[in-house]
Amino acid sequence: MVGEHILWLGFLTAFFVVLLATPSLIKVAKLKHLVDEPSEERKLHTRSVPTIGGITIFGAIIFSYSLWFPDEFSYIENSLVNFKTVVASLVLLFFVGVKDDIIGTAPMKKLAAHFIVGFIIVIMADIRIGSMHNIFGIQELELWQSYIISIFTYIVIVNAYNLIDGLDGLAGGIGLISSISFGLLFALSSNIPLALLSFVLSGALLGFLVFNFSPARIFMGDSGSLTIGAIISILVFNTINLPPSKLPDFIHDINLPILVIGILVYPLADTIRAFTLRAFKGISPFTADKNHIHHKFIAIGFNHSKTVITLYIYNIAIILFVVLVRIPNATLNLFVLVIVALSISLVPMLLAKIKKQ
Repeated sequence: MVGEHILWLGFLTAFFVVLLATPSLIKVAKLKHLVDEPSEERKLHTRSVPTIGGITIFGAIIFSYSLWFPDEFSYIENSLVNFKTVVASLVLLFFVGVKDDIIGTAPMKKLAAHFIVGFIIVIMADIRIGSMHNIFGIQELELWQSYIISIFTYIVIVNAYNLIDGLDGLAGGIGLISSISFGLLFALSSNIPLALLSFVLSGALLGFLVFNFSPARIFMGDSGSLTIGAIISILVFNTINLPPSKLPDFIHDINLPILVIGILVYPLADTIRAFTLRAFKGISPFTADKNHIHHKFIAIGFNHSKTVITLYIYNIAIILFVVLVRIPNATLNLFVLVIVALSISLVPMLLAKIKKQ
């Protein structure tokens, strides 16, 4: 692979920055009482836990990516060429997350920030979805369609990763699976800037999981989950726009939007399920509750570790399903994936209902 040493350096740098910085952050958070109390009914932890772990994740990503960004690859086709606007958007989103972690932020203010960040990424940086790859018979998108779909997709992805951050090691582990998947895809396509971004994110998340896996010593908070979601959305847009000729032979015929959905399957399935249930109940889709998939696993007797490992396996299994089961009709392929993914995600809910009865 071209630039393989850069990818390892980026991964290891981010990993060790988080590994070495997090213990001090935990001490400071406890001294300043920047912790999440187990008082609310919907929360699953039983002790005070610091909530600002996203600070080390964000710092490690910005430091490592800036340090190892390969200038000689800055202008290759479909690479992350607009470095400054991407960093600017991540900084804005990070501070919105930090404010929410410390003193709280009104939902409408967070939504306004998402639209600003979406505008920067999609319109200013021109990182957006350009084609539907024949899903529903649609190929190339008009510019205005691309803008609307891309900003909507960004908001869905960033909120999906925010919503699954409810169990020790869940958002971090699922984010790790996603970032490694994208990293391998870009590395095999010789797209070093995007592969580096993916591996820097995965290194930071692996380092964070040392402290966040059950029993968690620190939570990433919104400052972490929003940063992860924003970076993943950038990787998603660039994956969908990869030219088939750049892909290795064994996946060159795969439908890229469907592959992306497979990589993001757990956050998307959980978000769709939670929002649908809230809509049927007539409440706001942003209302916190205990109706997430991971809550149902806890309800049937799984502990934190077994739940997150089961969900890791579920996400990886769906990725393999997408890679191995390729239906030529893109729309049919999408429907099959959605049916399989949602059907499996309903199993813990049914088991919880049976146990309750």
